[in-house]
Amino acid sequence: MILARLLTITVLSLLAAGSAASNPPRIAIIIDDLGYRLDAGQRAIRLPGPVSFAVLPGTPRASALSVLAFESGKEVLLHLPLQARSDEATDEPLGLNLHMDRVEFGDTFERALKSVPHAIGVNSHRGSLLTRHPGHMLWLMQELRARENLFFVDSYTTHESVAIRIARETGIDARKRDVFLDPDPAPETVAREFERMKKLADRRGSVIAIGHPHAATLELLERELPKLKEQGYELVTISELVRPR
Repeated sequence: MILARLLTITVLSLLAAGSAASNPPRIAIIIDDLGYRLDAGQRAIRLPGPVSFAVLPGTPRASALSVLAFESGKEVLLHLPLQARSDEATDEPLGLNLHMDRVEFGDTFERALKSVPHAIGVNSHRGSLLTRHPGHMLWLMQELRARENLFFVDSYTTHESVAIRIARETGIDARKRDVFLDPDPAPETVAREFERMKKLADRRGSVIAIGHPHAATLELLERELPKLKEQGYELVTISELVRPR
């Protein structure tokens, strides 16, 4: 009886180990805010592995960096500016706000999407005000639904965001950001948040992290991304996490 139990425990342990090896925690990383600086954007796009890139519409380098990322085999997202609270307000080209009517909202979204070639999804830029409003989030998801295969990533700049709920109610594939790698660009902050990202991936099985083309962020990712596989993690594209298998 004891021998049988030991054999059962051994078999279950081997099966669990095999399952963990075949299904490592998955990490998707998005680099936001591309479109202004060509040099920083080019350096970001050279990062190893399937890192994804979110490009601000209407910016001077939006088209060039979108094309470069696509030609480099990377996924491109439209980094869509959404209105923030007044104390966070900064103007960005082709942003969406509460004062727009439905027609202006749709027209602005269309222009934003056209300015970022090869975008396969949308993630929010700022948005601490607009993502709290169900009506405007419904308009946004209707725009995504009208264009096949676009998905949504909520950068989740407020815990009051209803964007993911509205996306799911309208049949849009969507997930929210789990970690900001660089809430400030200090090297020690980026290193700390990168480690937190891995711990979250261990617990949850997958994680979405967002960074920006700061020097400290790019330096850490250039150094650490090649190590992820040997550490037991799988770096994947953002679409692999947002779209169900």
